Amino acid sequence: MIEKTELNSGWTLTCNDTGTPGLPDTIPAAVPGCVHLDLLAVRLIPDPYIDINEITNDWIGRTDWTYRCCFEAAPDDGMVQELVFNGLDTIATIVLNGQEIGRTFNMHRTYRFDVSGLLKTGANELTVTFRSAYAYGAEMEKHYGYRPNNYPGPGNLMRKMACNFGWDWGPTLVTAGLWKHVALESWDRARLAETRVSAGLAGGDGLVKVHAKLARHGDDAPCRLVAAIGGVTTTLVIAADQDEVAFELRLPSPQLWWPHHLGAQPLYPLTLELADDASGDLLDTYERNLGFRSLRLDTSPDAQGSAFTFIINDVPLFICGANWIPDDCFPSRVTAERYAARIEEAKAANIHMLRVWGGGIFERDEFYEACDRMGMLVWQDFLFACAAYPEEEPLRSEIEAEVRDNVVRLMPHASLVLWNGNNENIWGFDEWGWRPIIKAGESWGLGYYLDLLPKLCAELDPDRPYYPGSPYSGSMEIAPNADAHGCKHIWDVWNDVGYEVYRNYIPRFCSEFGWQAPANWATIEESVHDEPLTPQSNGVFHHQKATQGNDKLIRGLAGHLPEPKTMDDWHFATQLNQARAIRFGIEHMRSHRAICKGAVVWQFNDCWPVTSWAALDSAGRRKPLWYALKAAYDPRLLTIQPRSDGLAAVAVNERTLFWRAKIRGRRMKLDGTVLAEFEFWRLLCDRFEAKEFPLPRDIVSIGLPRDEFVVVEMLDRRAFHYFVEDIDLALQAPRISIDVTAIDGGYAVKVMAQNFLKDLCLMADRLAPDAVVDSMLVTLLPGESHVFVVRTAEIILANGIVVGTVLRSANDLVAGR
Repeated sequence: MIEKTELNSGWTLTCNDTGTPGLPDTIPAAVPGCVHLDLLAVRLIPDPYIDINEITNDWIGRTDWTYRCCFEAAPDDGMVQELVFNGLDTIATIVLNGQEIGRTFNMHRTYRFDVSGLLKTGANELTVTFRSAYAYGAEMEKHYGYRPNNYPGPGNLMRKMACNFGWDWGPTLVTAGLWKHVALESWDRARLAETRVSAGLAGGDGLVKVHAKLARHGDDAPCRLVAAIGGVTTTLVIAADQDEVAFELRLPSPQLWWPHHLGAQPLYPLTLELADDASGDLLDTYERNLGFRSLRLDTSPDAQGSAFTFIINDVPLFICGANWIPDDCFPSRVTAERYAARIEEAKAANIHMLRVWGGGIFERDEFYEACDRMGMLVWQDFLFACAAYPEEEPLRSEIEAEVRDNVVRLMPHASLVLWNGNNENIWGFDEWGWRPIIKAGESWGLGYYLDLLPKLCAELDPDRPYYPGSPYSGSMEIAPNADAHGCKHIWDVWNDVGYEVYRNYIPRFCSEFGWQAPANWATIEESVHDEPLTPQSNGVFHHQKATQGNDKLIRGLAGHLPEPKTMDDWHFATQLNQARAIRFGIEHMRSHRAICKGAVVWQFNDCWPVTSWAALDSAGRRKPLWYALKAAYDPRLLTIQPRSDGLAAVAVNERTLFWRAKIRGRRMKLDGTVLAEFEFWRLLCDRFEAKEFPLPRDIVSIGLPRDEFVVVEMLDRRAFHYFVEDIDLALQAPRISIDVTAIDGGYAVKVMAQNFLKDLCLMADRLAPDAVVDSMLVTLLPGESHVFVVRTAEIILANGIVVGTVLRSANDLVAGR
């Protein structure tokens, strides 16, 4: 059996630049980890997430560093002994006992080095020297020539997390280090060198496909491979001259694996045991939990253009999704528990797909395992984003090895439903002015997306769909970001116009669209110490990475909300506007379910405290957008949308049962006076359907637009329509009463409205840093009440719930203008 000795302790770090003042000769180092975290742990640098400390740490990425450890070993001529590095970031030279054993150039690969003849009895010295990624990038630019890149730094010239070099939501923190585990592995006779496993359906049965490759040592002898799952066992004898085997296991009538909004996620443990056929000695094992489901991506031509529809277990889905970025600038800091907590937050927001974006990393196994357990679909980008990539050596071979590593590693996961070739690179070539820069015949990455990647996926993982890019229209003959074909990104709305323009688009599938807002108040206070805090104060402004981002925040309010005069109002107004913009876009797309089959918002999470497009800030606090996503992605959505020359209530049903209920609507004045009403006894919305109900003329007729609205109800779902934007709506200052009652784990905060309150929010983090509220963006008619449930360990009193600071609404932004 393979013996594994973890080599994650006893490391030290040395700066190789002797001109760097103030550093000791050796620094304690953590593995997994990185240079920044090691320096931070002994207070040699300020926290780069705080204030503008990021810029004081820039030198770290421009310096060479050496990690060193000593470990005990016992050389054995009968064994193969290998050093296994699961993640090296990035340009590394590895030396064992004074002899170089390898050089690496890829953060996204696992490396294995045979050191059988180099180990000594007793202490062995291992060093890993990391060269500056900037220095290597400069060499590579001379080698390949310039390639366009939307962001600074040479991320497109090497295989390193691209957003390390800065993005429009991320800092420039260029890391180096052993970011995953290191081990010494010893084995004899044979081991499983590569194990490809996929699970699907064959009629009503589960079908597991296994392709195993062996590494052998010593006298070749027959091996026995035993595979077992769900009570089904298969045994194969692998001949002495054979090092590869493929077979299938058929599991009768397994329970199906579903995305969480449709069903359960039963997982079946698969075990493979490799043994010496003669002695029966166990040599190696492989274990994975498999889920059984069918999968295809429908891209067939139709009357509107061509589809982009995920079909799981023969059900065409509307995807309610969000983009996922690395959850920390230092990925080794993300624990399995943190992965699980973030994915639980996504699930609670009614998200059932996370798109792992191509400027980051292939996440660790714990991420995909959590998605399997929780029924969270995963769209996985290959790691190409917003840049042109050379297709020459040595990059091409690195990319092929990286893809082989990660496809084999991730393909057993039921949650993984798509390999995507790149993020915005085909679009960039077509529309971002790259064509004149890239010389005739010069490579820019297209050969990866249309040739290398699909060939590797077809070889390694043929049962899972591959798509060349996002956005992409299915053909280089069609503009890559066309509405009628493939997947689309909508960014003119945030960058150039107002969010009302979302209604100009009915994409087949929208895989990116977003709107910015600052992090939650407590997160800002924890990370910025400006006195006073203002949108333009040094720290706040530094934590805004988008070009003209603050200007766009204000411009985006125009026509919707008044321009804020205070920091408190700026913070709330921009967060509210973000929530409204994205809810507006999603509800529009979902109302056109017959054509559009998915909305994947940019973005779900953050890697540091920043003004960004995220729904969950870097501290894990829910922004108002999180609550808007929960409402807009509700499997049963009621929305009011413009149709022809009027309005329609649209019921959208993603449940497995039909939705049949009375629908009732009223046109009202803000003081609660009913001007017109209707009832329809039974509106029937079938499963996986959007059903339109035209609103009667007297409901949509306008008397005084600034004083009237429409509300439609269907069971416990409610939708509103306003004839003017808030800036022109006759909202009055809130008149409310508040009652606070202690409950297990927190408080029930009951708010009674004496007048119409629009988008009422309890900003829980302004009561206590740990506080979480269950609901937000609640609209109340005069005389109605709502109970906010706040979970916190701290004491909350009614007089602490200050209207205009803790308890916010559109009313207090608009009233009195």
